Amino acid sequence: MIPVLDWRREAADPAGFAADLGAACRGPGFFLLSHHGLDETLIGAVFAAADRLFALPEAEKQALSILANPHNRGWAAQGTESLDETGGQVDRKEAFNIGLDLAPDDPRIAAGEPFRGVNVWPGLPGFRETCLAYYAAVHALGVALHRPIARDLGLAEGWFAPHFDAPMAILRLLHYPPASGTAGEIGAGAHTDYGSLTLLMTDGVGGLQVKPRGQDWMDVPHVPGAFVVNIGDCLMRWTNDIYVSTPHRVLPPKTRRRSLAFFLDPNPDTTVAALPGTGAAKYPPVTGADYLRSRLDATYAKDST
Repeated sequence: MIPVLDWRREAADPAGFAADLGAACRGPGFFLLSHHGLDETLIGAVFAAADRLFALPEAEKQALSILANPHNRGWAAQGTESLDETGGQVDRKEAFNIGLDLAPDDPRIAAGEPFRGVNVWPGLPGFRETCLAYYAAVHALGVALHRPIARDLGLAEGWFAPHFDAPMAILRLLHYPPASGTAGEIGAGAHTDYGSLTLLMTDGVGGLQVKPRGQDWMDVPHVPGAFVVNIGDCLMRWTNDIYVSTPHRVLPPKTRRRSLAFFLDPNPDTTVAALPGTGAAKYPPVTGADYLRSRLDATYAKDST
């Protein structure tokens, strides 16, 4: 069962909200977040911007290819990703990645810091401004969600904040075409996410499924306007496996499906090590950048160019 959590309780009943959030993070690893406060008009504008992007001619999108970008930004064509690292299925989707927006002369880029680079943008009026406004809003919400997470884990409420002030977070616009009927096709293969939290907004078209430990695949319910939030592998590792990163997949939809995924990874130089009070460490310390790179390297299809 995937619970629905009301974000308004964080102010009205912080202890109760943290307890329910902690139970979701230890159990299914997924929850729906309602009444989150993001502007519905802004959310609609990002979906509209994504529609305009994915409707561009192939050649225009190819000029923005993520395969030519060392900073995990740009357009991923259909057939270039395999999220299921064991099954060999190639994902039937296209995507566009937007990261922390930095100027070309930012000293972090000049210093060669990992995952620091400029975004690439299509020549669509208002696209950049709309997407960056949404990026900032969801980033703020994701950082705020780490406050009750910290309380649940017995940490100071602001413990996580310094690790997400300049994160490797990615806003990913996603488009899944309707199922073709070919046997064995998949929208997005079974996988766990790499970062700390993922905040997903969907258009209501079904297809997303999760597989909690010891259970079969189940559909993620749709609550209009709510975010689907899940724990990523980085936070599972940080909590020494107290929290659970749950496998999920996207089945080929009956009609086209669109979603906005915000992957909140920590700052690249953050050291991810077992949190205080979580017992003997099950994993060696690793920087956020090194961990993310190790996961991304396995994602893209071997025959991609």
